[in-house]
Amino acid sequence: MVGNYELVTLKGGIRSIRSMTHGETMHVGTDPRTEALELHVGQQKIVGRSLEQRRESSSTPPTPFIIWDVGLGPAANAISAMTALREAAVSTTKDKIPRVEIHSFEISTEVLEFALLHSRELEYLTGWEATIAELLAQNCAEVTPEIRWVLHRGDFSRQAHHAPSPHSIFHDPYSPARNPEMWNLETFASEWKAVDGPECGPCLLTNYTRSTAVRVTMLLAGWFVGKGVPTGEKTETTIASNRMELLENPLDEEWLSRVRSSTNAAPIRGRNYERGPVAPEDYAKVRQLRQFT
Repeated sequence: MVGNYELVTLKGGIRSIRSMTHGETMHVGTDPRTEALELHVGQQKIVGRSLEQRRESSSTPPTPFIIWDVGLGPAANAISAMTALREAAVSTTKDKIPRVEIHSFEISTEVLEFALLHSRELEYLTGWEATIAELLAQNCAEVTPEIRWVLHRGDFSRQAHHAPSPHSIFHDPYSPARNPEMWNLETFASEWKAVDGPECGPCLLTNYTRSTAVRVTMLLAGWFVGKGVPTGEKTETTIASNRMELLENPLDEEWLSRVRSSTNAAPIRGRNYERGPVAPEDYAKVRQLRQFT
């Protein structure tokens, strides 16, 4: 163990990182690359949507496809996205290669620094050491002429987000029980504000939980919310959008009917995680949302 983190071995010999502070192991049930590809990159169709953004952009140079990586951690999500984009560029003509900016938000880079020291054991970091070192030193790395990686340091839940409106959000902090401020109404509302407007393009947001409380919170913040793909030991995750038509499996009346009987459906507010049933006034607000009417 070094500092607040240690390497652990998962099923099949996969290495991952455990936070001693939060008492949580990252990417349980699968390796970091597979989870990132299934949960975020594949489910959001990052490669195809970024190419579509390039084709539809009328500006010169084309408007970049913007990804918000909320909870950089050991960078598995960002690296998996950039790897998929670089591989796609190999088979794409030069004039169609999308321009992409990844804006990673992190309160502390300690876990990324720890991961960098163990890049060989973690495998997915192999070949990215110099890029990560550049990011940590300069808060920005030009990965390729088409991919720019920017680091925003600080508490995402407490500060203004100085980044372009996103087309994609990887929402991947520690769990609501350990890190409630990153899953509360105020934080999801701040993300919604960044994509709510006539000048904002379509956006998808993915996260690894299927918590009823989190989904109620996201709905009250303004998002359209749906059921996400399985990954690892999780049989279901969550996907949200600022466009209802982008959701393949939106939460419906059947899900809503179960909310009232749930013992963990109260929206998360403030910086404390308190389990409990949804209050009548919160349920009434959800019931009246456009997604259910």
